[in-house]
Amino acid sequence: MYRIRLHGRGGQGIQTGARILGSALFAEGFETQDAPLYGAERRGAPISATVRAARAPIRERGLLLQPDLIVVGDESLVGVTAAGVLQGASERPWLLIRSGVASETWLRRLGRSDRVATFALEIEEGAELAFVGAACAGAAARMLGVVSRAALERALAGELGALSPEARTESTRRALAAWDSLAPLAGCVAEGLALSGSPAERPAWVDLPLDPADVAAPDVRAPLSSVQVRTGLWRTLRPVIDDSLCRRCSWVCSTFCPDGAISIDPDGRPRIDYDHCKGCLVCAAVCPPHAIRVERETGREPEPETDA
Repeated sequence: MYRIRLHGRGGQGIQTGARILGSALFAEGFETQDAPLYGAERRGAPISATVRAARAPIRERGLLLQPDLIVVGDESLVGVTAAGVLQGASERPWLLIRSGVASETWLRRLGRSDRVATFALEIEEGAELAFVGAACAGAAARMLGVVSRAALERALAGELGALSPEARTESTRRALAAWDSLAPLAGCVAEGLALSGSPAERPAWVDLPLDPADVAAPDVRAPLSSVQVRTGLWRTLRPVIDDSLCRRCSWVCSTFCPDGAISIDPDGRPRIDYDHCKGCLVCAAVCPPHAIRVERETGREPEPETDA
């Protein structure tokens, strides 16, 4: 069985990369399994995704602790213990890092004798990073040596269909370029051995006594402190109100907003607080006249909205 773990940050398309790799392996006749692992959904947070592929039914589940290949889409995560990049990274698994630094330098940094590879991506300033996951999938597919370029192209077309034509073209180009660049390492990753299915030892009983309420309960002394937490930074998609379509039925969007990020002007016009809108897009789903459109988050301040 092949066991691959991909690491990156929220917004880099790592989960999509795992789906692309799983689909490409499935097209080559493998049974596949892919799953993401992340905490709070926000851009920039460390996330990981796992892919398993075998010629027989896959009965393994859960965390992937003994990978055959570790793919790192953001090199800054290598030194972050909480990201778990090096978990299970003994001398056997390959480590593939998206980095402009040579693999020899990474070997010295990590204290390894071999099995470290790097691939570089030129990223223009201000460009979207969602294609990083696709590039990681292309590079990993090449190192496995069991995925053809045609199968990778079909997987890219299937998994990127929801993107804009420009984003789809760019992601595909980057993925295929990564696949081509790793040609010298084609087939270097071998399948891992079957893991023992014997039951683990039962843990000892741990007694957790309850603390007194004055110790365990939260104690917030400063009012309105949540205003200082700009949860809008987590957003990847932005709701935008079209004044020409808005009917001023503002009680709908403002009531359904789970974060109270939509206020109502005296004339009944809704306004979105982008500092605290997390981009759940509930407002766009419930708007009766469909006056709230969805745009990709660019990180720039929205254009001033004018009254109709």
